[in-house]
Amino acid sequence: MPATDQSTDVTSVTPIVIKKKIIHAGHHGGAWKVAYADFVTAMMALFIVLWLMGASAKVKKAVASYFIDPTGRSRELGSGEAGAGENLDIAKADMNKLKEKLEAAMKEAPQLEKLKDQVQMTVTGEGLRIELLETEVSTFFERGNSQPTESGQEMLKMLSGELTKMPNKLLVEGHTDARPFASSNGYSNWELSADRANAARRLMQSDGVRPDQVAEVRGFAAQQLRKPKDPDNASNRRVSIVVKYRGT
Repeated sequence: MPATDQSTDVTSVTPIVIKKKIIHAGHHGGAWKVAYADFVTAMMALFIVLWLMGASAKVKKAVASYFIDPTGRSRELGSGEAGAGENLDIAKADMNKLKEKLEAAMKEAPQLEKLKDQVQMTVTGEGLRIELLETEVSTFFERGNSQPTESGQEMLKMLSGELTKMPNKLLVEGHTDARPFASSNGYSNWELSADRANAARRLMQSDGVRPDQVAEVRGFAAQQLRKPKDPDNASNRRVSIVVKYRGT
């Protein structure tokens, strides 16, 4: 019998390739993002606290006011810090309302209505400026004298009655014309302007303005003339009361 070839053909075997599927851990539900956001928020809060610690009292008060009253409704005319209608919290936008209120109060008093042309009220960057302007017949102060006339006292009393209702700070200024003050003891327009401002302050505080409400008393002599081209004009002699914006 012929011999049988029992050898195996190994070249015909197909190799088996095993593929291993690797699952990446890229989707963890975003937990690391939440942790990172918390970290950034904490750092921001830290920086804000550090900034506030070094900020001025004015800035701190402004920030505190925002959190106490975010809508700003307590600044409406006629509402106060404690909700009392008479305690007016005058915001910048409400200065015109205060101006109208003072003008109405003057009209209600016949003795003051006739002086309306000598009282100028202007809303400025500093606040509401109320100027009591002199005339050649000395409306509010006798010429060369620091004591208010009867008309000056009545006007200051009326203003005190309205301004004492507000928490706003006040500035009181005295101004003179450019005519030298004749004095043998060195008394000058500087002293006269400051003395008139202080006389107005004393009278207003005796009629209700709180001692801590007057923030400054200023005497400018003839350094801030109302009519620079007419330095001797009587209207350069004046006492000004500035109702400051809240928080300034």
